[in-house]
Amino acid sequence: MSSENLQTDRSDASLNRALEVAKTAARKAAEVSMQHFMQPIEVERKADASPVTEADRACEQLIRDLIQAEFPEHAIFGEEFGHSGTHRCLWLIDPIDGTRSFIRHLEFWSVQIALMVDETIVIGVSAAPPFDELAWAVKGQGAWIEPLAGSNEQAARRLQVAETCEIDQMDWSLGNVRSLAKNPTHWSQVGALVERASRTRGYGDFYPYHRLAAGGLDVVVESDVNILDIAALSLIVEEAGGIMTALDGAPIGLGTRAVLAGTSALHQQLLEHFND
Repeated sequence: MSSENLQTDRSDASLNRALEVAKTAARKAAEVSMQHFMQPIEVERKADASPVTEADRACEQLIRDLIQAEFPEHAIFGEEFGHSGTHRCLWLIDPIDGTRSFIRHLEFWSVQIALMVDETIVIGVSAAPPFDELAWAVKGQGAWIEPLAGSNEQAARRLQVAETCEIDQMDWSLGNVRSLAKNPTHWSQVGALVERASRTRGYGDFYPYHRLAAGGLDVVVESDVNILDIAALSLIVEEAGGIMTALDGAPIGLGTRAVLAGTSALHQQLLEHFND
């Protein structure tokens, strides 16, 4: 399959081939990252003071190499090596999303790979090695989860969000709330929801989105994110029947910094709550 076919027709065959490349890359990156996890590792600081390790760089290079071998014309935007190429097809890579968890020996980190075509996310792959989870979605084909180890697609289970529609009944998760806490209006709005919700949790990184897509949570609110953190997860949530937007209701895009994800009924109610 040529990259030209993928960019022009978005056929099931071409998208499924791109999905297989992404899943293979995620599995291989998972193997590399697990070789470093729970081991002593040198931590550097990037210009924005965020941490980076040799595992981050090694995983991103591996993913880039696999994608470029199959789709040499495509553009790539990665967390560690930035943006390369200009093309309607743009791959988004966060090789270890949750590096802070990774270096502190916490399991809440993942490999994130997504593909945008004409600024629309059409493939999302989210691999969580410590949990042995591989969640993935193709636009219009549903969202699925399967064991990360091996490649037995018969073990894949379709994801479906819960049917919860009342705030008083919702289990929700808050993440990266620093910028929300700095905004008195938003913080007051968060507090009002904590008071009403059935249960409030603070799961990190990929984890609440996997659980939302599987029906275990009803809403996720997170700030201080970037597109590499959430691109794949947003498609997985949406293909599982949920809705995920920026906190102000805008579509997920390259500039998104805060998100609201949930069941359709709760998303609408919370969107009104945060933007009244």
